[in-house]
Amino acid sequence: MTVRSSESALTITPWTALEPLLETARRFVREELVPLEGTMLTQPWHATEATLNVLRVRARALGLWAPFLPVEYGGLDMPLDAFAQLSEVLGWTPFGHYVCNCQAPDVGNMELLLAFGTEAQKREYLEPLARGDIRSCFAMTEPEHAGSNPVVLSTTAVRDETHWVINGHKWFTSSADGAAFAVVMAVTDADETRRHARASQILVPLQSPGVRLVRNISVMGESGGGWGSHAELRFEDVRVPVDQLIGLQGHGFALAQERLGPGRIHHCMRWIGICERAFDLMCRHATSRELAPGELLASKQQVEFWIAESRIEIHASRLMVLDAARRTAAQGQEAAREEIGYIKVFVANTLQRVLDRAIQVHGARGVTDDTPLAWWYRHERAARIYDGADEVHKSVIARRALRGYLTERRPPRAPGAPL
Repeated sequence: MTVRSSESALTITPWTALEPLLETARRFVREELVPLEGTMLTQPWHATEATLNVLRVRARALGLWAPFLPVEYGGLDMPLDAFAQLSEVLGWTPFGHYVCNCQAPDVGNMELLLAFGTEAQKREYLEPLARGDIRSCFAMTEPEHAGSNPVVLSTTAVRDETHWVINGHKWFTSSADGAAFAVVMAVTDADETRRHARASQILVPLQSPGVRLVRNISVMGESGGGWGSHAELRFEDVRVPVDQLIGLQGHGFALAQERLGPGRIHHCMRWIGICERAFDLMCRHATSRELAPGELLASKQQVEFWIAESRIEIHASRLMVLDAARRTAAQGQEAAREEIGYIKVFVANTLQRVLDRAIQVHGARGVTDDTPLAWWYRHERAARIYDGADEVHKSVIARRALRGYLTERRPPRAPGAPL
């Protein structure tokens, strides 16, 4: 049996002035963004967008704008493992990534257009996204089919001489409310026997006739709005020019994998920032809350255990994410496929456990909106579902781990037997 080397020695890509930039981001987040959470997290999007746009101008002035993008698009050309460290800092608050224009789903769509868009597509879609003039969304999941098996799609795009005609039903199209365009996954090759070669990705302006936003889906009692929402969409005879296809026809799932690999790393980076904030809140409360005069909550062994377990799991998560980011930056995401699967499962579960412990330490206050803990608990429970459910990743990891053992158990081939 061949055992794949983990190459676990962690190296961080050197990047010019990373530490000063991280310190700038920390001050910005803690002094200018965190104080706004108490009121803005419970307000509708239309009441917060103007304030967030002012903070976006501030982020640009501080040199924190779109750090993952090349310099020619206004970014910092930051490698993935350096961006991991910045993303953790921004994840300290729900507003961090948005005000720095590196928020999902726009970050993934910008990377997709950067790698596979035509020059015309980059001018029409990537450049205004990079400037922060517009937002976008990614329409893949359908309510009629299990999201864990994304090759099963009913949305179709039929080509005539000059246009794609799109019909379909999508949901959990995050941030579609107010977005300028969607990247739509649709079946373009219905007769193709290779199921991963049936679909393509097409750019669809959301103001096109036939596009209908049915609703913003209520998630644990909150439907949200604008960037902070998840929409149900209908596409009814929507016509877009044939040149709105991204990449090659039938390559939609290949492009989705190119987008999802870094996207999973982006999510995990942000989750670690959330964990650190929850840990900070938990420790502050435990060392200030008295159960009786002179008896701190932090003196209870169970609380000590929760703090210790959280510290260990966050540290492990950080090392795992940086390792996956380093391998992806150096060798490409296919080489890091296993590591990306590890972190998607491990960090999502760490996030859920740390948030739960922090809420428990806060007692009744933990389930209120006096802290961001309850907000994160509502919005991030889906971490174990989106971009691949835990169970899917675990099955893939197990099959890859067992492959060598199963090969060892196969009987030797008889002379003359077919291969």
